[in-house]
Amino acid sequence: MLELVNLAYQPVAAWEGSARAAFAASIGGRYPRVRDLTDPRNDEKRFQLRVNADTKEGAMPYAALIPPEQERSGPYGGMSFVMFPSSEAGEPALLGMVVGTSGLAPDEAILGRPGHARKVAAIARWLSTRLPAWAKNDPVRIDLALPQTVLRTFGIGDALAKKYGPCTYALVRLPRVRTAESDEDARIAFAALIDLTLGERGIEPTAANRADADRHRDGWMSTLLPRTSDQAVVELLRARRFAVLEGPPGTGKSELAGRVLEEHYGGRGTTRQFHPGTTYESFVGGLMPRETTGGLGVTFAPEAGVLIRAAEAARELRNGERYLLVLDEINRADLAKVLGEAIFLFEPGKRRTVELPLVFGGKRELDLPDNLDVLGTMNSADRSIAILDVAVRRRFAFQALWPDRSWLKDQAANGRTVMLDAFDEVLRVFIEYAAAEAFTLIPGPSYFIAPPGMSEATCLRTGLRPLLSEYIAQGFVSGFADELRAVLDWAEAEAEARSRSATT
Repeated sequence: MLELVNLAYQPVAAWEGSARAAFAASIGGRYPRVRDLTDPRNDEKRFQLRVNADTKEGAMPYAALIPPEQERSGPYGGMSFVMFPSSEAGEPALLGMVVGTSGLAPDEAILGRPGHARKVAAIARWLSTRLPAWAKNDPVRIDLALPQTVLRTFGIGDALAKKYGPCTYALVRLPRVRTAESDEDARIAFAALIDLTLGERGIEPTAANRADADRHRDGWMSTLLPRTSDQAVVELLRARRFAVLEGPPGTGKSELAGRVLEEHYGGRGTTRQFHPGTTYESFVGGLMPRETTGGLGVTFAPEAGVLIRAAEAARELRNGERYLLVLDEINRADLAKVLGEAIFLFEPGKRRTVELPLVFGGKRELDLPDNLDVLGTMNSADRSIAILDVAVRRRFAFQALWPDRSWLKDQAANGRTVMLDAFDEVLRVFIEYAAAEAFTLIPGPSYFIAPPGMSEATCLRTGLRPLLSEYIAQGFVSGFADELRAVLDWAEAEAEARSRSATT
């Protein structure tokens, strides 16, 4: 891709003679069986290289990879990777993803698929740590002009903004000053965007370039499904005190919370699981029945709940020790009712006191000591539960916990590779087809780990299939239910076949 990096810094007047050669050298060397791109009349059927170096007034020069079988000049439609040269001396070209001005055809299926927008946005987030990068939320919204902030950040002139602004759904600005490091950043930007563009057309890099492409994919995938470490959660608690781990089922939220309690708080804390029957009286405190002397009757007396007891336990600690209250499945209870007036206490950085309706341990007032932290876990796939109260969300910091395929590498290393393959396929389906709301339903790796003594086929049939079947029955994944069924059927059949092969 270095030939394209060099092209990006050339004046547009030189593009007519050098653009095709640069694309031919970069693309022809990275992808298999690419035709001679230096010839405008080449018979490459998988895409077309369009170069327009017209610099007369009103023209907008560019070089683009556009859909195949388009006219050799004039308007085109569909998905394209585009370079826009700068009209100012010393300014590098802009890189972008653009919908042709003729409309979405012939790439309606690609541009309208949630996965395309999701991947472009992930690439932009990843590149933005190196270069200014931006992506539109929905590529098919060609009725929307570029945001003013984007126009300023990328230095986009009026002509480009007017002619191609609404059609542009991703932009990358290369550095003005070239260094070895900036050239490598530019090369990565070219490779990531072109790999995506041609990958959507089924053209993958050659074996010799696969490792480089995989590194880039792993990079932007880390922004799509970011990993969360135990240390990151601990740091969040130190900064905010009150936090919630949220994510799809099977991602290890409860396990992570348990590790944080044991390894980072020395076991100083307690865990309570919330459920629909959790009440204010059990969490904060209330009147509870007690037997009278002699056991001949029942009376009611104030009894401290989980929160008051945790606060008292935290106050007894010394030497800067901290106490952790873990609230598992925090969204399964009606938090507004469970917390009551105690919600006023959950304000990081502020020491507050509330007056309780009853006296507990000789005290009517309650405050939370500074060394008391609270960590909740929340299943983002549980649609039977109402969205958390806005006031609760404001008081807690939320940390997403996404599926992590590294959990499955030990199984694969021991020859049980079907589960890793099945996880990758399920993940691919969700990335490509799930709308934003359904994307949070991705099954975590726990569903792909077969316990000792259980076959992979049995694990898939008794764990993953019921979960996905419930998604399908509830209509959560109606847009791609057949894709999920196909993956399940394939995975179970493959697991059975490999099991038979291993025993013969």
